[in-house]
Amino acid sequence: MSKFKFISLMLILSLFAVACGDSNETSSDEESVIQNTVESANEVSESVVETLTGEILIDGSSTVFPITQAVAEEFTILNPNVKISVGVSGTGGGFKKFCPGETMISNASRAIKDKEIALCEENNTKYLEVQVGIDALSVVIPSSNDWATCLTVEELNSIWVADSSVSNWNEVRSTFPDVQIDLYGPGTDSGTFDFFNEEITGEAGSRSDYTASEDDNVLVNGVSGSEGGLGYFGLAYYEENKDKLNAVQVDAGNGCQPPEAAFDGNYYLARPLYIYISESVKEDQVVKAFVDFYFEAMDIIVPAVGYVPMLEDQKVNALSAWQNFSS
Repeated sequence: MSKFKFISLMLILSLFAVACGDSNETSSDEESVIQNTVESANEVSESVVETLTGEILIDGSSTVFPITQAVAEEFTILNPNVKISVGVSGTGGGFKKFCPGETMISNASRAIKDKEIALCEENNTKYLEVQVGIDALSVVIPSSNDWATCLTVEELNSIWVADSSVSNWNEVRSTFPDVQIDLYGPGTDSGTFDFFNEEITGEAGSRSDYTASEDDNVLVNGVSGSEGGLGYFGLAYYEENKDKLNAVQVDAGNGCQPPEAAFDGNYYLARPLYIYISESVKEDQVVKAFVDFYFEAMDIIVPAVGYVPMLEDQKVNALSAWQNFSS
């Protein structure tokens, strides 16, 4: 059995326990399966602990952070002698460290840009791009907002475009109340910023008179604490804060769709999520084990932290690319 099956086995056992929670009886066959699984997992754990020692340096997207951090936490439970640092400096900020060789893996909520490719080439840094999931970028308002339940792409553009003078909700739509709009969003180093503006404001770019932060929790608190608050960030942060935020449905011409529609492939602001792996560490056994483990764990961890799993063919292609890269 592969040593990287451990997390899947343990999570399956947890789900099994929940599913059987209403029953006071467990069959002897079920008990035998569980016992064998636990014993196998324990053997795997002991084997891994004995062999892996080292450090992995990761930085980049705040959107991909919850996935990679969760994988890192599970991996280090099995491998306490491995230290994994996962920073959050934004996709662009991550590439500024990755290309000069300061980090081994870079989280990214968009594909690498030409100027970043050039930076990597300058530093002779070769890499592999691996998709790990799908995000539904969420446009959010405070839970007290009961009017902006759905906005068109055109209305979002009118609010966020660079030359916008819109400052009140009734300027977006005459039926909206006379409430000042208070805007929150990621900074310019963020892949979320880049993606939102590619899809909403286009070449005109984004207005700059908004509260910007690479820390999505700052954006959550800002939007939720303002009557006229409006912001955007990854689905995971909305899922964690549904008690104080509402997601605005987006109408791109096919009707109003919530971010959860991304699970069915029907959401306008859905986007791929990536990790970039430096060729210089592809033969590092600790890094290789971590990325192998990432693939084993992603089907469970990606939805668990609030994102959309890849389609099976996408995962097969990503895994094949990694195996070819690391062989």
